[in-house]
Amino acid sequence: MIDITLIISAYLIGSISAAIIVCRIMGLPDPRSGGSNNPGATNVLRLGGKVAALLTLLGDTAKGLLPVAVAVQLSVSDTTLALTMVAAFLGHIYPLFFGFKGGKGVATALGVLFGLHWSIGLATIITWLAVAAIFRYSSLAALSAILLAPAYVWLLMDNNPQLLTFAMGLITVILYWRHSSNIKKLLAGEESKIGSRD
Repeated sequence: MIDITLIISAYLIGSISAAIIVCRIMGLPDPRSGGSNNPGATNVLRLGGKVAALLTLLGDTAKGLLPVAVAVQLSVSDTTLALTMVAAFLGHIYPLFFGFKGGKGVATALGVLFGLHWSIGLATIITWLAVAAIFRYSSLAALSAILLAPAYVWLLMDNNPQLLTFAMGLITVILYWRHSSNIKKLLAGEESKIGSRD
């Protein structure tokens, strides 16, 4: 029973859109209909500045971190932990509370990784920061960091975590699919750089 409760709770927590809530509280345009039309931290940065973006980032990261960290502390099976990871991520992408129209999942995936182990989250965020600092594209930084995330799970988790690595690989595939338009823009040289309001 606790396994099912964890998985369902992870999805429901993931369904809480930090971007939409922050924008409503701060009187900003709805991120689903302004900027890039994506309810995520990067778009909130364009619409409302650094404070709003930081609050969104923290909120979306927390909803990935909390359910996974609780599952880890309860020492659930790898199957339950893997399903909890995916459920929290899917909650962000297909939020029950916002018409199943959510963000692309980068911050929530990062939270999932920190929930598994701080070293995995740290390795991922260092990758993101390095790519972002060099190329100034948030989407490229996210895609690069998430591409390496399954390898970080495999290398830094104990006891040959095949299921957890597979779950992170599935999250990576979905995240790449959600970023298909960004990938096309990157290849065409049309993607907006960090700090741009275009």
